[in-house]
Amino acid sequence: MSVRRRKIWSVKNELIAKARESMLCAVQIFNNPNITFKSESFIVLSNIAWTYLLHAYYRGSKIDYKYYKIQGKRKLYDTTKRGAHKYWELERCLDDNKNPLDKVTSANLRFLIGLRHEIEHQMTTRIDDYLSARFQACCLNFNDYIRKLFGTSYGIDRHLSFSLQFSSISEGHAKQLRDFAELPKNIYSFISDFDNSIPDEDFNDVKYSYRVLYVPKTVNKKGQADRVIEFIPADSPEAAGLNKEYRLIRDREKPKFLPSEIVKKMKSKGYPKFGMHQHTLLWKELDAKDAAKAYGVLIAKTWYWYESWLKQVDEYCKNHQAELV
Repeated sequence: MSVRRRKIWSVKNELIAKARESMLCAVQIFNNPNITFKSESFIVLSNIAWTYLLHAYYRGSKIDYKYYKIQGKRKLYDTTKRGAHKYWELERCLDDNKNPLDKVTSANLRFLIGLRHEIEHQMTTRIDDYLSARFQACCLNFNDYIRKLFGTSYGIDRHLSFSLQFSSISEGHAKQLRDFAELPKNIYSFISDFDNSIPDEDFNDVKYSYRVLYVPKTVNKKGQADRVIEFIPADSPEAAGLNKEYRLIRDREKPKFLPSEIVKKMKSKGYPKFGMHQHTLLWKELDAKDAAKAYGVLIAKTWYWYESWLKQVDEYCKNHQAELV
């Protein structure tokens, strides 16, 4: 093996080791009950872990992952003030056409990157419970890809276990998690905008957000309930019954729309002249934000409209078609 090849192999293995350690630290911190800065720490460390992972892949694939400019026939590398090379950040790694990750895994990471931008310059509160499904997907994706790209021996699943909880999830708590009501406005806005920007198929993919349905389990005999969590096949009769129950719970929460979404829907229905101005005049004329009319709800200082208001707007557009087409 040549000196250059040994150096590539050595750096790649060091990057893989750092990637594994960073992700394990992220999970350990998030599962530590004594730490309150969980989500922020997980987001930063998982970003680092994935960056190292992709750097290792690009290194092994002989892809130059440093920033540079072409000057004549030579590469002129960008450097810091101290003379160190500037390597690609995670977002640039994802943008490269040699990115080995599938689109849903990439979407999960872009979500975490955007969230990091929102929280890195200000304090946040109570975001751990709301985002754990995205974090769980991030961990599972990482373990999947480190094994796929570098071999099963690099997997981190053998180091992980389920966290023990001190409370069960009540219906009131579950509703709170669905509403995102206590999130800071900028975080809530980012999550809503990002989720609305991706296809429903990707949003419901476990690689984007790993959602688990928890149901208290009772048994007739001792020894049957010795596992805290039991997984059942998605196509089994038991799963069909649970999914039916879940849909009943989920459907209690009304779909919500931002004003811009209402306008976009009306334009797509053939009313190009219906804009934010017309929408604002309409809801003010009908006093639609009166809570008694149940046309919408105020969450984290942002107003969201229900489907009942969407129907009202649709009716208005039909009655004023001549003005709006």
